[in-house]
Amino acid sequence: MDRRFKQFQQVIEAWKRKDVDAVVGMMTDDIVWHYAAAIAPPARGKDAARAFLDRFGKSIAEINWRIFHSAETENRLFVEGVDEYISTEGVSVAAPYAGIIEFRGDKISGWRDYVDYGVITAMKEGGAYSEQVKELIDRPSK
Repeated sequence: MDRRFKQFQQVIEAWKRKDVDAVVGMMTDDIVWHYAAAIAPPARGKDAARAFLDRFGKSIAEINWRIFHSAETENRLFVEGVDEYISTEGVSVAAPYAGIIEFRGDKISGWRDYVDYGVITAMKEGGAYSEQVKELIDRPSK
């Protein structure tokens, strides 16, 4: 029951290497990726996903994306984790998040990330991790 999680781990490992080609290669041509659901319009299609990854990747020096829990069905994976990285300015950012990843065949066709962008903005501006954020991100990952 961890087939989809293993596929998603490949995405995580590729992103940690900043291998945009590998990440995009694991998506369908018509991917709809809500990389900040309810905050920003989704990336529609591989070209838009690549553009987002290229833009976001330029601001990141080190990636430590971690997953704490997951559950899956045949074509859908639910994850809880922390989007954690160090910016190119040396700022540590760690935001708890939840994601839903949909598969068509062996490729990701839909992806929705739910994250509090206020937490990310505060950290980028030099704010300390709040106690509730520390509690959420200081858990062992899978």
